[in-house]
Amino acid sequence: MTHERDPAVQAAIDGELQLLDPEVRASPGRVLELLHPDFVEFGASGRRWDVESVLEVTSGGSVSPDSPVQVSHLTGTLLAPGVVHLTYFADNQGRKAWRSSVWWLTETGWRMYFHQGTLAG
Repeated sequence: MTHERDPAVQAAIDGELQLLDPEVRASPGRVLELLHPDFVEFGASGRRWDVESVLEVTSGGSVSPDSPVQVSHLTGTLLAPGVVHLTYFADNQGRKAWRSSVWWLTETGWRMYFHQGTLAG
């Protein structure tokens, strides 16, 4: 069941959109505030990412501020208290992928715990 109006779902959506913002991605401190210390991603590239590898790429200036990721079909579900699952379609300069994230409420706020991207034709 989708609960976009639930405050927990909205908090996860807000965090997800922040992580897609080129200005946020260029700030290691802001990225660290949004990723759980045990974060894992299986990227659309097939690569496995963790917090350190994400920071290497995002702080290296490889994120283009002129071409933000276009997001559509964004939905969220409260799986359990403090756990939200998001899904959406992302178009990053013509590279299209379905994306899925799990957000976890921690003592310091909502943090992305897991993310996966699957290329779409």
